[in-house]
This record gives sequence, C-alpha cells and structure tokens, in this order.
Amino acid sequence: MRILIAPDKFKGSLTAAEAAAAMAEGVLRVYPDAVASQFPIADGGEGTLEAAVSAGYEERLNAVVGPILAPVGAAWAILKKADGGATAVIETAQASGLAQMEPTPANALRAHSYGCGQLIAAALDAGATEIVLGLGGSAMTDGGSGALRALGLKPLDAAGNVVPLGGGSLADVVALDTSGLDPRLSAASFRIAVDVKNPLFGTSGAAHVFGPQKGADEEAVELLDAGLRNWASLLREATGRDVNVDGAGAAGGFPASFLGLANARLESGFTLVAGLTGLAGQLADADLVITGEGSMDSQSLTGKAPIALADAARERGIPVVVVAGRILVTPEDLAEHGVVAAAQLLDVAASPEDAVAQAAKYLSWVTAQVLEGA
Repeated sequence: MRILIAPDKFKGSLTAAEAAAAMAEGVLRVYPDAVASQFPIADGGEGTLEAAVSAGYEERLNAVVGPILAPVGAAWAILKKADGGATAVIETAQASGLAQMEPTPANALRAHSYGCGQLIAAALDAGATEIVLGLGGSAMTDGGSGALRALGLKPLDAAGNVVPLGGGSLADVVALDTSGLDPRLSAASFRIAVDVKNPLFGTSGAAHVFGPQKGADEEAVELLDAGLRNWASLLREATGRDVNVDGAGAAGGFPASFLGLANARLESGFTLVAGLTGLAGQLADADLVITGEGSMDSQSLTGKAPIALADAARERGIPVVVVAGRILVTPEDLAEHGVVAAAQLLDVAASPEDAVAQAAKYLSWVTAQVLEGA
C-alpha cells in the first residue's frame, strides 16, 4: 500500500513536517509494510516555506529589518532550474510577522514590510527569475509600500520628503518617485499566494478586517484605510493599474504594490504551492491519503490546504482520512470532499491544553486508531 501523508501545520503545536512524522509513526504501526510518503502541505500562508524546503528547495537565512525596525533573522528558499533561472519562495511572516511585535495601536500604524523587500532583493541577487510570495501572519498594513521602498521606491509628501515607514504614513503621500526602483522587478515574475478575497480598502478591506488583530483601534483602522485608498490612487496614477482587486487586501494589502509596479499575479495558495512542490506527482502514486490540521472547521471547507488536497484526491478516486486537533464540521461535510474516516486529538487527550502539549504523541495514536477502524 502506498500512503501519502500530507498534513498542514497544527498551529501552536506542530509544524506540517512534524505532524507528518507523527502520522507516519501511527501508519506504520498498522501497516508496517506500507510505503508511507511524508509530504507537508500549505495553502500559501505560514508553512509555505517549510513545504518548499521539504520538496528540495535550498533554505537560506538573511538578517533584515523587522516590522518595527528591530533586526530579525528571516528564512527563505530557492531552487535553481535547468534553464538557468531560479524560483525563490518568501513568506511575509518571516521578515514582517505579527509574532515579531506587540499588537498595539501605535505599532499597527508603524509596522511595515521593508524586510520583505530585503528578502526579495536577496532572491534577485541570487538569480531568482520567479518569486513566490506566501502571505499570512503579517504585522503590517502598509500596502506593500515598505517592501518596494527596500527596492528603491520613494513615497514623497507635499514638502518632497520621504514619508516614514508604516501604513500610518500612507495618507501623507502625494507622489511616487520610481526613478530608483530596482529594474529587476519588471524582469522577474511574482506569483502571490492568496486564500482570501478581501479588496485593498473599504469595510471588507485590509485595515477594517485584519487591522484589529494587529493592534489597530478604531482610529488607527480609519487612518490605515485612508492610507490604503490614497496608495491605490497613487499607484493607479503612476501605472494605470487598478490594484483594489479581490485578494489585494491579504497581508495588510501587501499584493497591491506588486500588482502596480511589478510583473505580479494573484493565485490560489494551495494550487500554487502544490505545483511548486510536486504534490500532483505524489498524489498520482497514492492508494490512500492522510491529511489534517490543527482545527478542521468551516474555514477549512472554503479551500484550505487539507480540504483542497482531499478534493484533488477524490477526483482521482483516492480515499482520504483526516486527523485533526479538533474537528468542528460534520462527517457529512467531510464526506462531500471524499473523506472516508476522521478523528481528532481531543478524543484521546485529557484536555485541549493536553492535546497541544503532547500533540505528536496523540497524533500518532489517533492515526493508528482511525486506520484500524476505517
């Protein structure tokens, strides 16, 4: 039997790779002769870098400016191609992550994506011709302006001065000086993984929907939203491109600057990562798929990585087993996506806290139990 073990991360307890290893241990208890292939997956957010490295990309580390100027070490990855080009994978959370700052109103206004731009510059220096940007877990609401400032863009106020970094300054910008913008931006291809439909600004935009979780109070949200509106207007004047499109509100509006000033497109996160990592080839050889994540809930059913994988397996007639930290959807919901059996760590753990603390042990146990009963 060929079993593809392809979970997403169990947020707060296990990376996708750690989850896959624990699942594999449970699989081999029940099917000791099985070929159990471990293949961490992601939907374009946090975990995308890990999935790329697991698939053979070379991991690199750079010191960059964090979201509120303190330096951070940020990982990214690159894969050289036979034709001389290279694909780089960069996560916004690595350089400009919410985990790297305290979510306060002041920080919500100051946070920026400059470090992400430094990673992009490092990737271009390394010969990248295609750059995949994974969004998620970001601290900033700056429309990607900080990243482009690291690549030579100068946003100017009415006095001709460069405005401070951060989304809180975008409303003061009256002109964009693109004369120093890195010319390699137009030569490289940017593929931006998104799993939300939020536009750049407005009541369903980046500031209103995601700003509060980054520390923004009502006043800060309004200022950030006004800044993003102004930024979109300036980009449209400079390039003729409308950047207030579905998905542009992801990661604090990060895609907007690249949609305006680079060769960029938005793509479904799971589909993009699956193509980069060769998941389709792995799936073609599988007799059974085991997947899961920390919380299998209603959001999971909207195209998150485990359900997207289950749909792909179902199309090929491959049965799917789900093991999750907790499952908040019905068996009928899962069956519609080809899931034949499912179990949660909460079934064996003493408490939710216990499930998180000993996730690897319980994941191995539950995987074995669900296979025995399937």
